Parts: sequence; structure tokens; C-alpha cells
Amino acid sequence: MRKTLSGMIAVVALALSGPALAADAAAQRAELRKMCDEALAVLYKEKPAVKAEIAKSAGYGCFSSFGISFFVGGAGGRGLVFDNATKKTTYMNMAQASGGLDFGIKDYREVLVFKDKATLAQFVTKGWEFGGGGGAQAAAGGKGANAGGAEISSGPIAVYPMTKTGLAIGVAAAARKYWKDDDLNK
Repeated sequence: MRKTLSGMIAVVALALSGPALAADAAAQRAELRKMCDEALAVLYKEKPAVKAEIAKSAGYGCFSSFGISFFVGGAGGRGLVFDNATKKTTYMNMAQASGGLDFGIKDYREVLVFKDKATLAQFVTKGWEFGGGGGAQAAAGGKGANAGGAEISSGPIAVYPMTKTGLAIGVAAAARKYWKDDDLNK
């Protein structure tokens, strides 16, 4: 079951994230940095205390993803992880698969805050998998739910999801996988 889910996540990620990215690695890295800066600005505006939390943390990650769901769904995207101690940026991929009462199209951002160095190092070097989730988010014409939503804490990582556009309502079991982007980290 786990290998099937991991395979499904990888296929969904490649299918959804590939065409939207610039062909040149330097341009892709610049796009990801811009996306991260914009996501952080939205988060800081909605939750000003997070700025101090990130400054004190081991580091943070920003991911952008697009997905479609109708009972079974998938999403794929890319992002970056910034290590506050070394000032190093690592570029990563993300994929999600879900099943349940979940309907909609989601274009969203998420900011991850790593509470300790060991978790950040493991996330970057070995990747990470999250499981479970649900919620209701809505946005249309740039208005709607955003960073004002709830923080999702997965032990040593706090996740702040932000819907950019689209409508999504539902409760679903979801699994996410993150891994290094070998091409962008050259």
C-alpha cells in the first residue's frame, strides 16, 4: 500500500508541476524565491507573531502547489527550504494524494516552520511524509480564506496553509511527500 501511494504521489507531482515551471534552472529558482517571499508577506500580514517564530526557528520552507480532487485527488508542486543557521537554500518537490469527501481545485501555498535543526536536516536530506488532514477553504477573485486559517502542527514542524485561488471543501485522508529537487540544487 505504501509503495502504491508513493508511486501515485510521484506521478501526480510530475504531471501537475512540470509545465508551469520555467525551462531554465536559474529562472525556476528565482520564481520559487519570489513565491516564498510573497507567501511570507501574506503570512506575516495575517499572523504577525509568525515572523518572530520563524526568526527563532531552525528554518522554514515555502511550497506552492496545484491540485484537483473529486473523491480522489492529487497535487504537485515545488518549493524551497531555508536554513537559518547556514543561510543555505535547498529546492524541493512536493506531491499529495487524497481520498475522501474532497471536491475542488486548489492553488495554494504553505509555509513550514522547523522547530529544531535535526528535523530540518532530516526533511532536507531524506524527505518527509505527512498523513491525514481535512478542512474547508474558499477563495474567489483573490478574496477568501488565506493565512488567517489554522496552523497545522506535525510535532516539530508547524504548517501554515494559504489558499491562493479556487474553491475546496471537504474532509479527506491525504498524504504528502517532500523530496530534494536534484536539478535545481546543482
